[in-house]
Amino acid sequence: MARYAKSTSTRLLFTLFPETASSQPCSSSSSSSSPLAVLLFRAGQKRHFSASNLARVKEEKEAWWKESMEKLRNIGISAHIDSGKTTLTERILYYTGRIHEIHEVRGKDGVGAKMDSMDLEREKGITIQSAATYCSWKDYQVNIIDTPGHVDFTIEVERALRVLDGAILVLCSVGGVQSQSITVDRQMRRYEVPRVAFINKLDRMGADPWKVLNQARSKLRHHSAAVQVPIGLEDDFGGLIDLVQQKAYYFHGSSGEKVVTEEVPAEMEAVVAEKRRELVEMVSEVDDKLAESFLADEPISSTDLQDAIRRATIARKFVPVFMGSAFKNKGVQTLLDGVVNYLPCPIEVKNYALDQTKSEEKVALPGTPSGPLVALAFKLEEGRFGQLTYLRIYEGIIKKGDFIINVNTGKKIKVPRLVRMHADEMEDIQQAHAGQIVAVFGVDCASGDTFTDGSVRYTMTSMNVPEPVMSLAVQPVSKDSGGQFSKALNRFQKEDPTFRVGLDAESGQTIISGMGELHLDIYVERIRREYKVDATVGKPRVNFRETITQRAEFDYLHKKQSGGQGQYGRVCGYIEPLPLGSPTKFEFENMIIGQAIPSNFIPAIEKGFKEAANSGSLIGYPVENLRVVLTDGASHAVDSSELAFKLAAIYAFRQCYAAAKPVILEPVMLVELKAPTEFQGSVTGDINKRKGLIVGNDQDGDDCIITAHVPLNNMFGYSTALRSMTQGKGEFTMEYKEHLPVSQEVQMQLINTYKATKGTE
Repeated sequence: MARYAKSTSTRLLFTLFPETASSQPCSSSSSSSSPLAVLLFRAGQKRHFSASNLARVKEEKEAWWKESMEKLRNIGISAHIDSGKTTLTERILYYTGRIHEIHEVRGKDGVGAKMDSMDLEREKGITIQSAATYCSWKDYQVNIIDTPGHVDFTIEVERALRVLDGAILVLCSVGGVQSQSITVDRQMRRYEVPRVAFINKLDRMGADPWKVLNQARSKLRHHSAAVQVPIGLEDDFGGLIDLVQQKAYYFHGSSGEKVVTEEVPAEMEAVVAEKRRELVEMVSEVDDKLAESFLADEPISSTDLQDAIRRATIARKFVPVFMGSAFKNKGVQTLLDGVVNYLPCPIEVKNYALDQTKSEEKVALPGTPSGPLVALAFKLEEGRFGQLTYLRIYEGIIKKGDFIINVNTGKKIKVPRLVRMHADEMEDIQQAHAGQIVAVFGVDCASGDTFTDGSVRYTMTSMNVPEPVMSLAVQPVSKDSGGQFSKALNRFQKEDPTFRVGLDAESGQTIISGMGELHLDIYVERIRREYKVDATVGKPRVNFRETITQRAEFDYLHKKQSGGQGQYGRVCGYIEPLPLGSPTKFEFENMIIGQAIPSNFIPAIEKGFKEAANSGSLIGYPVENLRVVLTDGASHAVDSSELAFKLAAIYAFRQCYAAAKPVILEPVMLVELKAPTEFQGSVTGDINKRKGLIVGNDQDGDDCIITAHVPLNNMFGYSTALRSMTQGKGEFTMEYKEHLPVSQEVQMQLINTYKATKGTE
């Protein structure tokens, strides 16, 4: 029996460690080196080998993903309206083999650009939604998001930049740095996105890349220099000279697909030497390694310069400037080389998550596929097959059929389908790893939700969502289409955080709010096209606000006795305006000493004041910049209740509001308009008539550029007025600046209108 047990244990060890089977069996009589002892010794050796093998496997695995990550770029293309973003993306897709023919933005051939997949985009020749795609360039995989230029769709730019590692800022060589270029650049700074600039449209009349470069330095405060010099401009624009490699590139073929490399033309050698020196100087200022070589007067090789530009660009200390003409198919391939050479891969960018288990402590994400899954849903779309959720994976791997957890709601969800997007087309994939941008179907979530595999409770920081500035009243024409109408509004609200839907308590109308006239027009048009619901639109409503200008005391006793338990609550204190630049718009402070009011009623009092501040008594708009201080009060042992104190707070606010000298605030817009100089007088006169304040007047060739602060209430129908004043040559952009008090005369006008509408109701 003992022998059987011994042989069984030996057999078991042979099974576990087969190489011991080849060793010489020892005689069973020898007690000093029994097979069991030998095998146990070998098992120890085996364990040692396993550890080293594991380390090697791990190293190989890490080498695999590191190489895969280094060959990945996530970039966005953003710029001012009509700078050529979508045209540039179209060319990039063509040269990387993603599409096989080029179509123009305003699709005269009935096709339109690939990235403008919505009918409305093709008709209007503008980008409304950011579109994602991917392509390959010289062994590198590039994920691209093409974003809108109009300020009305600013959220699309915000959410694209939130998840990207790098960006291309497109500037027009004629228009230069325009208002929206400044806004987009500000957004890039907010999300700390390294960028390269591309001066487009060098083939146009009046193209001046050096003027644009100087504007980028002065207006955008870019530390930048050109890495290319154009060969000729306007009609003579023939090619580009790369200052890093010191080579000339010409673009031949029907679509510029053949890039021919030649030596620098003799007549341009002096210019190239001067511009290269300027480039080296600018990079030396922000890169110590290059500065050493530059100060020691050592020759700087193209590899050294390229590495220095990459380091400085990733550190966001330098912006390399590329040139070309996307429309004329010149300079796009060299820009792609620049993206690969100078913009960071996912592991070169610092990303942070907030650990919900450790009171939102900041955690750095190394961005490795071997870590726990962390992905951010940054954009939602209602597709043909249900909700499509765009995800940026920051860490780990996501596989089709996996269970993932929405940290924001705690829901466990299965990934039914995983796709990679190419504008409105999709390609099914089985898995995706950190650094990639993918989309999933059938996952119910909101924009900005974080998904993990359940092993960690991390959330990504959310994006900045601007407040809406304009409202419209909408209602469906026919009563029967109410269901489709509310379905459309729910969908758009989920997709776009700047689009809000509310119900006017007084008139019972549905109110939609957004970033401007164009924004709301597009949504009304989409309701008509996509849901077949005709809607009537009421006069746009401006989001006024009210505020107080001085301190006012309140002392109110709410007492009601009607048989049974009554209501009793007394509140004393004062309201005052918050200091300028205060981060909050409403503050409540309890300064009662002792127990004049039991502490369990204090939240009800705060709630009452908050509710009362939702509707000021001047014109019924919310009251902002308000501080309520509670100093005293009284309660009743039986009759006091939360409701009694809430009502006491509401009436106390109404009682003292008039004494605090309230004023109406209106949204003031920053308007930048460009029109031929001959119309300057009539344009300026019109702005003054609209009670605008002109803050800047620049000359740009034959055009004048006027910057003004104009109340939004006076800007309705301005696009039509500007066109008729300037024979259709004027253009303008406007974005929200701040809420400012209206004049006394306008205040009286608004109050009288409000009273009249209240009277008719």
